[in-house]
Amino acid sequence: MNRFYLLLSGEGEQRLCEAIPDQACREVPRNTSLNILNGACTKLAEQLASPGLVLTWLFGFLGAPPVMAGWLEPVKQTASLLPQLSAAAWIRRLPRRKWAWVAAGTSQGILLFLMIPVILLLTGTAAAALVLVLLALFSMASGLGSVAFQDVAAKTIAKKRRGRLLGRRALFGGILTIGAGIALRYRVGENAGVELYAILIACAGILWIAGAGFFALIREAPGATEGGRNAFSELQRGREFVRRDETYRHYLRVRILLLFGVELALPFYTLHAVHYAGQGGSRLGIFILTSGLAAALSSTFWGRFADRSSMTVMAIGSLLGFAAAGSALGFTLLPEAFQSPWLYAPVFFLAGLSLGGVRTGRKTYLIDGAPDTERATYVAFANTLMGVVTISGGLLGFVGQWLGPDAQVGLIGVFALAGTFAARALKPPETMGESSDVRSAIMADNPDSPGDFE
Repeated sequence: MNRFYLLLSGEGEQRLCEAIPDQACREVPRNTSLNILNGACTKLAEQLASPGLVLTWLFGFLGAPPVMAGWLEPVKQTASLLPQLSAAAWIRRLPRRKWAWVAAGTSQGILLFLMIPVILLLTGTAAAALVLVLLALFSMASGLGSVAFQDVAAKTIAKKRRGRLLGRRALFGGILTIGAGIALRYRVGENAGVELYAILIACAGILWIAGAGFFALIREAPGATEGGRNAFSELQRGREFVRRDETYRHYLRVRILLLFGVELALPFYTLHAVHYAGQGGSRLGIFILTSGLAAALSSTFWGRFADRSSMTVMAIGSLLGFAAAGSALGFTLLPEAFQSPWLYAPVFFLAGLSLGGVRTGRKTYLIDGAPDTERATYVAFANTLMGVVTISGGLLGFVGQWLGPDAQVGLIGVFALAGTFAARALKPPETMGESSDVRSAIMADNPDSPGDFE
């Protein structure tokens, strides 16, 4: 397993076990390898059934109203993020939090399988509405997995190695996605039927279940289960940390800007591409290939860079989001004869680079910065707040309907540029939870906690 770990991780023989116990340190090679294999499966699955690209493309094929496609990403984000306070309260009671991710990953695979008869038997608004319902349930399971993953990563992967882990997960997922994109581009004709989307979604379901199997094999030492709180208590606790922790408060403001400028942007680029470059199975393959290439080329860089400065990674990622919006608007200025999907592909490449940087940066920042004893609450409250804010993201779909797809893309670019400046102003993650007010609040609820909250 050690050799396999060195191959997957690209690391030397040296070990760095900062902020994890000695027992967990001995399991780092095995756990890192399994975590990367899990990531390769789930990252490819995310691309094969991506709400921002594949499902948006599917809605167009089924004849669903464009405004419904605009709700795909907000529904995914909101349903994933809103229940996380309840998830955090429940996860705190589990000695081994990996089983929460295993349950979530398996459920996601099953829910994708349930989408298949919907798209094969129905069309238009009815099909889109049922897909949105199943996507909401899928995303609720994803939210449970998100809280569990960050807690398990903090317990099993050393500090200053977590960003690299996220990067390696994205790297191998990106490589597999490139293969899927090439197959779609050269094996699928322009007139491919709905069966193509059914096959993509079925493959994604299988990959989620395989990912759950790899995660189940991670060796995680039992953790503390004391101090369990219900969702309302978690909400009150999270609000208290927001009030007392200036770094956490600024981080939440940055995430809101990155949400609208980067993380909700992909479906609107897809609608923009369909509007100008046309629709077809091979065109979808070009954009999946481009997204996979962006992930494969940038993931290792983002991961290593995030371990050095996660704030800078978020800022650069957001700036690339601004560049993606500018490239999309620039495409519209080309003569119609030159508006081919290959010339629109750089938009998806920049958007993929941007999304990878923003997600790696914000996850690494919060995992490294949140106090150990309250990490689940910090993560869950942040994600729940983003879920509430994301509901308004569906309004971007109405902007497109009223003012056109160019106005949508322009607004996204404004948010991305604002996110760049806000991320640059963030304090280092080590300052999170360092104020005396926050420390006293943590000690009051966890009297047995040590004074060092790294």
